[in-house]
Amino acid sequence: MKAITLYDVALLAGVSYQTVSRVINDAEHVSARTREKVLQAMAELNYVPNRGAQQLAGKRTRTLGLITTDLALHAPSQIASAVKSRATAQGASVLISMVEHPQQCLPALQELLAQRVEALLVNVPLDDAHAEQLQALASPVPVLFLDVAPSAQVNSLVFNAALGAHLGVEHLLSLGHQHIALLSGPESSVAARARLAGWKTALAQAGLEATAVAHGDWSAVCGYEKGHVLLSGAVLPDAILVANDQMALGVMRACAEKGIAVPGQISIVGFDDTADSAWCSPPLTTIRQAFREAGERSVEWLLAPGSAEKFRQIQLPVTLITRHSSARRTSRQADREDLAQQLRNLALLAEQLARE
Repeated sequence: MKAITLYDVALLAGVSYQTVSRVINDAEHVSARTREKVLQAMAELNYVPNRGAQQLAGKRTRTLGLITTDLALHAPSQIASAVKSRATAQGASVLISMVEHPQQCLPALQELLAQRVEALLVNVPLDDAHAEQLQALASPVPVLFLDVAPSAQVNSLVFNAALGAHLGVEHLLSLGHQHIALLSGPESSVAARARLAGWKTALAQAGLEATAVAHGDWSAVCGYEKGHVLLSGAVLPDAILVANDQMALGVMRACAEKGIAVPGQISIVGFDDTADSAWCSPPLTTIRQAFREAGERSVEWLLAPGSAEKFRQIQLPVTLITRHSSARRTSRQADREDLAQQLRNLALLAEQLARE
């Protein structure tokens, strides 16, 4: 079947192909009647303008590049969705490159630059030196990073991880919990390290240490596996702080399999407030990060005139969202912990007697 061309539209509309081109490109000096004739002819022929040809002809669409981690994870996918929506609203398109490891960021950046993106957004956990290297290589194209430490000398927009960690600890302490386990994200992740450090600092300020510490890969499956580990220790925690909501859902599944009631016997607090967290059973208490706002503000900054000349480090606040996966420590929990301590004391006494 022969492809419909601009010349076919011109013939049906009874105008020159230059006039059709002016209508497609929203040029001035085309009468309303002529414009209507051309649009009607395009509709009848189902003609779709070739945007690639338009760009070659000089009408270039503004294009952003997004380098992101696995979009199967809720947080990166929500940010990517917000970036696409806001870019479209501002007449721009987004090219997305998904990477599995930070080492893949360099070839991804080079590929996006080859496609003439005018700005880049990087949502991959990067150490300071790596992020600074990417920003230097991309220059003069502006780059904004979403997962770097405040010490990185790059343009960044990040959430206040330390505040989020303190909010989670303070919430559990206010409910009377003392035996708190921690499930962090990957040790390679800047955000995971910041949350873990914040938890430990807040616990230390209360004169406490974590009952146990584990590291996961952000997935619900890993949360389920690590949950079983944390629940099988010598001391059963009465609360668990989890570095993201997906792993927290896995931990709750592990609790259900072990017959441990949430929040009756153990409280669980997540981190992110992804879209599904309010609809699990029980609804998850979590630290909210406004991913949509982060995506939208990123696009606005990157498309703003002169963004390449402005060094910006933006820190977004976080908030505690209290739902039903956390509750006050019960007398039954206290009795269980006293019994466990008595059993440990008896075991130590038995060892001493055996040695004597």
